[in-house]
Amino acid sequence: MRREIDSVWEQCLRVIQANVPDQSFKTWFEPIVPLRLNGKTLTIQVPSQFFYEWLEENYIHILRRALDTSIGRDGMLEYSIIVDAGTDRQGPIKVNVPTSNSPYAAAAKPQQRPDDFKKNTSHTPPKDQDSLALDSYLNPNYKFDNYIEGDCNRLARSAGHAVAQRPGITSFNPLLIYGGVGLGKTHLVQAIGNEIKGKHNNKFVLYVSSEKFTNQFINAIKSNTLQDFTDFYMKIDTLILDDVQFLSGKEKTQDTFFHIFNHLHQSGRQIIMTSDRRPADLQGLQDRLLSRFKWGLTADLQTPDLETRIAIIQRKLQTEGVNIDYGVIEYVAHSVNTNVRELEGVIISLMAQASLVRREIDLELTKSVLKNIVTSHDREVNMDTIQEMIADYFDVSISDLKSKSRKKELVYPRQMAMYFAKELTPLPLKSIGYHFGGRDHSTVIHAIQTINDLITQDEVVNEAVQKLRSNFGR
Repeated sequence: MRREIDSVWEQCLRVIQANVPDQSFKTWFEPIVPLRLNGKTLTIQVPSQFFYEWLEENYIHILRRALDTSIGRDGMLEYSIIVDAGTDRQGPIKVNVPTSNSPYAAAAKPQQRPDDFKKNTSHTPPKDQDSLALDSYLNPNYKFDNYIEGDCNRLARSAGHAVAQRPGITSFNPLLIYGGVGLGKTHLVQAIGNEIKGKHNNKFVLYVSSEKFTNQFINAIKSNTLQDFTDFYMKIDTLILDDVQFLSGKEKTQDTFFHIFNHLHQSGRQIIMTSDRRPADLQGLQDRLLSRFKWGLTADLQTPDLETRIAIIQRKLQTEGVNIDYGVIEYVAHSVNTNVRELEGVIISLMAQASLVRREIDLELTKSVLKNIVTSHDREVNMDTIQEMIADYFDVSISDLKSKSRKKELVYPRQMAMYFAKELTPLPLKSIGYHFGGRDHSTVIHAIQTINDLITQDEVVNEAVQKLRSNFGR
């Protein structure tokens, strides 16, 4: 029986691993323990209610797919949730609850504890992603209220808000928002869509990805319903097309979108698009389409600055009902400098790890989580690694590197650490200085320039840099 349980769960894991990122798989599925298989019902043990709620809210359809593969369409999933870790004398206290895909789910709810993380576990049935049903496909959680404004997104947000008040009437038609991965493009355009729906309930708003639009177009050709497809899109009041760059090279799809675009624009309907780059850099799109993209406003989203990153973290924690020290928030904001998605991912991983080991989110736990994420996901050297290696190489302590001391035997290693921090991490100078006792960016600039000069002037320094670079795997 044990072998059968493990075999079923291994089949589930193979399906899950093929559909979620590696870091998400390690965070949310590796801690799960398969307990028993009773007929068609598989019971899995999760370490906390937070895990249960997160799985139900974010991965229920993937779990359903895994059950279909391993057990069959009538397979069911039951959770065994550890609500109290217990003691050496008394084992952990558990409560069993069926998955929300089970017909018995509504009758069984896990017991609540005051210190449990709270989540909204409402679910909607899966939608046919390639249908032409009258559904806006908007995520109601994407709103202007929870979209943090900063210098990095002020123009795009302001334009989006203006469009939401008067769709199709402003000069921002079309509105094209572009920027790198994880900077909040989808959140912003869906916030516009939700605002329009709220203020103009007589208008039909549709959010669609370029991939889905293309699939619908192909299905329409196969089923000889191309006219129905075109008619459907020409009736839309506000069309939100995400990741327009994926239309690249699809000539027939572009032809059809061109005619839809013209009709909507001439009819005073609002068109909103996102792209990962500005129109001038889009390859494989027809010139006549690109020229129309420039009729309205093109606004970019940039990497959030420090203050915006802190505000994003604080809002995320507030939403989750979690309080942590400001020093920890500041450490995360200085350490994660890439995009909003990764920043929020770190916060989620922190909450998951804190729930798993049942401890407060402090600086030690934060450093541990950040190190694991960077090591397994980005394969980059992080600040802690640099400080540890430099301290070991020069036989000083990490606290010495962060201290205010101006002793020569400490200044040189500190400058070397700053030099490698600039070379090996994406952190801005201000954040590098933060990790060295709160020094300002001018001190970091001086340190980098000093090491650069010494490399060309002093063979010993040059050898040390080359050796350390080799130690860092560079």
